[in-house]
Amino acid sequence: MSTQIPAGVTVITHPLAQVKLTQLRDRQTGSDDFRARVSELAVLMVFEATRDLAVAPRTIETPLAEHEGTALLRPLVVAPILRAGLGMLEGMLRLLPDVSVAHIGLVRNEITRRPESYYFKAPANVADAEVLVVDPMLATGWSATSAISQLKECGARSIRFLCLVSCREGLEQLQSAHPDVKIFTAAIDPELNENAYIVPGLGDAGDRYFGTVA
Repeated sequence: MSTQIPAGVTVITHPLAQVKLTQLRDRQTGSDDFRARVSELAVLMVFEATRDLAVAPRTIETPLAEHEGTALLRPLVVAPILRAGLGMLEGMLRLLPDVSVAHIGLVRNEITRRPESYYFKAPANVADAEVLVVDPMLATGWSATSAISQLKECGARSIRFLCLVSCREGLEQLQSAHPDVKIFTAAIDPELNENAYIVPGLGDAGDRYFGTVA
């Protein structure tokens, strides 16, 4: 299998990111540590995913003098795909306390393996914002595709997708549906199993985060 990274996809290979991802993959990692590592890895990913955000000059007064610094040119919206995406949101809000949050509720039909929408709420400024869609796993790619389609229907024009683990099938699906969306991931795993879970992956991120593993 080719190891070439597709155009439009950034794999975050920073050593700290990869160490935390390894801890997330470990089946011995309990819910408390899993939550902490998801939050920490999400923060590391934000730095890479927002590296090229546009900024504008901002003049302020330091305690000693006037200084021309910078401010973001456009507002930020973080859009977690429920429920697992909430884990990434928690860490990102520590770094980006002034962002608005959209909520996208999708559940996978276990027969069709396609997402079904049960909730969608986006802030009024989504059309003018830089939108970060977050979900720990990019497996089949259909949930990300659906979430981004809903955001575009609300007027969103600049969207980036962040996930902890992806696979080729999910990347191909998302890029075919939304070629304008930049994708950031900490890993591209080789395959999906017969149940459409990423292998080796890290299991069901939502169950492990919320402690609902059977």
